[in-house]
Amino acid sequence: MNCELAHERIVMAEYGELADDAAHELERHLAICPECGRERETLRALKLLAAVHPPAEPDANLLARSRQRLEEALDALPPRRWYERIAAMLGNNFARLQAAPVAAALMVAIGVGAGSIGGYYVSQSRVAHASENAQNQSGAQAMAQAAAPATGGEIAGISSIAHQPNSNQVEVSYNQIVPRKISGTLDDSKIRQLLMQATLNAASTGADDGSVDLLAAECAARHGCRASGLSDALIVVLRYGRSAEMRRKALNGLAPYVGDDISVRNAMLDALLYDSDADLRAEAIEMLAPVEADTSVRQALHSVASTDANPQLRLVSREALSRAPEIQ
Repeated sequence: MNCELAHERIVMAEYGELADDAAHELERHLAICPECGRERETLRALKLLAAVHPPAEPDANLLARSRQRLEEALDALPPRRWYERIAAMLGNNFARLQAAPVAAALMVAIGVGAGSIGGYYVSQSRVAHASENAQNQSGAQAMAQAAAPATGGEIAGISSIAHQPNSNQVEVSYNQIVPRKISGTLDDSKIRQLLMQATLNAASTGADDGSVDLLAAECAARHGCRASGLSDALIVVLRYGRSAEMRRKALNGLAPYVGDDISVRNAMLDALLYDSDADLRAEAIEMLAPVEADTSVRQALHSVASTDANPQLRLVSREALSRAPEIQ
C-alpha cells in the first residue's frame, strides 16, 4: 500500500467506513510508516477539536422571528404591474407562436418595446425598494443598540409580551446569554469535557489557565485518561500548544502511555524532532527510554545524534542509543 492510498483509507477508517480486510492492511502500513501515522493523529486531533466545539442550535425565538420577517417581506411585495404581466404572458405563449412566423415577429416587436419600458420602471422600483430597505435596516440596528444597555446584556430572544389592561404597563419576557457555573469531581464526564475544551483553548491562545495541569495530573495518575479522550487532548497540546511550558506539562502527562499507545509515541517523536524548545526535546528523549528499541525511535535518535544543531541534544541522543537494546 502506498501513502496516497493510506491517507484516503485513514479518513474512511476514522469514520467507520473501511472494511475489515482493508483496515488490517492499513494497520500493517501504519506500523512501518511514521509519516502516515502522523497523518492519522492529525486527523484525530481535528476530530477532537470538532467534538469539543459542537455546532450551536438556533434559538427557537430566532427561527420564529425569521419566519415572521420572511412572511412580512413576501406580503410587502408590490402587486405585479401591467408590463410584468405582459412579460409573463409573452413567456408562456411564446412556444405557441412558433407555427405563426408573422404573428411571432409582431409579438417579438411588441415584447421588445414593452421590455424597454418595463425595464425602466423595474429599475426605478428596485432602487426605491433598496433605499427603503437600507433605511429600515439602519433603523432596526439603531433600535437594537439602544435597547441593549437598558436590559443590561445581550438579548438572545423575546419569549412573550403582555400588555396590562387599562394601563400603559407592558411586561416583556426575554432570554439573555449569561455565564454559568458547574462543580463536580474530576471523574465527572461533564467536568472532563469542559476541562478538555479549556485545555484546547489554552493551547491555541498560549494562555495557561490551569486546565493543562489538571489533565496532565489525571493522565499521569492513569485515571481513565485514554478512555475519556484526555490523552488525545494532551497530544493536541504537545503538538500545537503555543507555550513551551504547556507542551512540557502535556509531555509529562503522556509519559505513562508511551509504551502501549502508538499515538503518544508518535507525538513524542515529533516533539523530539521538531519542537522549538531544546529542554523539552531533551525530556522527550528521557520519556522515550522505555521504547528505545523501537525502530522509529532509534531512527529519530540517529537523526538527532548525527545532524542536530544542538550539541547537547546530539550527546544525549548518542547516550540513549548506546544503552538501547536490540531493535525490536
